[in-house]
Amino acid sequence: MAESVVLDPVDLHLLRLLQNDARTTYRDLAAQVGVAPSTCLDRVTRLRRSGVILGHELRIDPAKLGRGLEALLSVQVRPHRRELVGPFVERIRALPESRTVFHLTGPDDYLVHVAVADMTDLQRLVLDEFTARREVARVETRLIFQQWDCGPLLPPGQALPKPAEQA
Repeated sequence: MAESVVLDPVDLHLLRLLQNDARTTYRDLAAQVGVAPSTCLDRVTRLRRSGVILGHELRIDPAKLGRGLEALLSVQVRPHRRELVGPFVERIRALPESRTVFHLTGPDDYLVHVAVADMTDLQRLVLDEFTARREVARVETRLIFQQWDCGPLLPPGQALPKPAEQA
């Protein structure tokens, strides 16, 4: 398990701002946090080097790409052995419909978030790419009606700095 990094209120404020908009300039970040732009750059660089900031992601609306139906597939693999698990995960990750793959504890081994064109496409994906595999014992499908992003991720027990009250 990775060690956690000690963050002060300025670091936390920077993380909150960057998680809301990773394209914010260092000058704007510095102004919002109340530090010099060079200090802001140094702090963000340190957060990257320490592994707190892993990268920047481009978010795409699947519906705009013709993949308006999203689902979560709970997958049970049997036998659950490393020589089967590795190739299974790599195959699932390579599918253009796959968005995220989670390896789980409990009755299901994997949870796969997929985006497809429609119900027919979902049925094809489940039958041709999942249940057709010998190691897949069971697949349960749950449609996603709506999804919300949550607030920025912070260390346990540390609250977000409260925004200044507007008059």
